[in-house]
Amino acid sequence: MYHSFEEMPVWQKSLELSSKVFELTISLPRSEDYGLTSQIRRSSNSISGNIAEAFGRMAPNDKKNFYVFARGSANETKSHLLYGITVGYFNEDSCKPILNGYDNLIFEINKIIKTLKDT
Repeated sequence: MYHSFEEMPVWQKSLELSSKVFELTISLPRSEDYGLTSQIRRSSNSISGNIAEAFGRMAPNDKKNFYVFARGSANETKSHLLYGITVGYFNEDSCKPILNGYDNLIFEINKIIKTLKDT
């Protein structure tokens, strides 16, 4: 049993991926500051925030809802990454490990959600 959300591998992974997204977006044009840059950073950062909030909830349904929000934000972040590749902002080869990381993160979040549904 974890004593803090910081001990959770799923939270650690989400924070690591959010940091990679931040680094990736540093080179985006200034015209995207209030567009893609802001959107992708907020969606990637909200994943760890929702996981932390889920950790602090006592009721299983409350916990589950915040994991569902985290999963939604992970999918949103993937969508932003794919858009960035499509319009030529991001190199597909450099994004592939990040996209794979989000796929793995979504898988882990899904396992948590399933466990909460079974309680």
